[in-house]
Amino acid sequence: MSLFAGAVQIATTEGAAGRRGATVIAACSVSDDPPTVLVCLNRRSPANDLFVTNGVFALNTLGEPHAEVAHAFSGLAGLDADGRFGFGRWTTLATGAPVLEDAIAAFDCEVVEAKDVATHRVLFGKVVGLRIGDDLKPLIYHKRAYHFL
Repeated sequence: MSLFAGAVQIATTEGAAGRRGATVIAACSVSDDPPTVLVCLNRRSPANDLFVTNGVFALNTLGEPHAEVAHAFSGLAGLDADGRFGFGRWTTLATGAPVLEDAIAAFDCEVVEAKDVATHRVLFGKVVGLRIGDDLKPLIYHKRAYHFL
């Protein structure tokens, strides 16, 4: 799977269950009517249950200047939620899920369905808020390293 190249996103959530953020590349558009995206989160991390419990998430599309933020949220740095969110500037849109202020794009979503497939949980989110950022080169992950397109 390390040969699968993908755009780097940070999936975030915040609500009654708490705040969580994780770096992902398994995310994509599903539909434009209604606007719907999906994100795949590893079920081996109990902290990822917060996404379903809160019922909201944001997908933050990262660009060239965000490699350090991506690493912080990857889990490899050993940071807790407060440590992760110490990287970057964050705001919210409609759902309260954290949105990276200078992301290429941020899709603020309400969870409409969750499906467990093998080691991951696939969350489908209806986009209820959108923020378009600067025109940056997208951050890509391939062969266990960050690259720029």
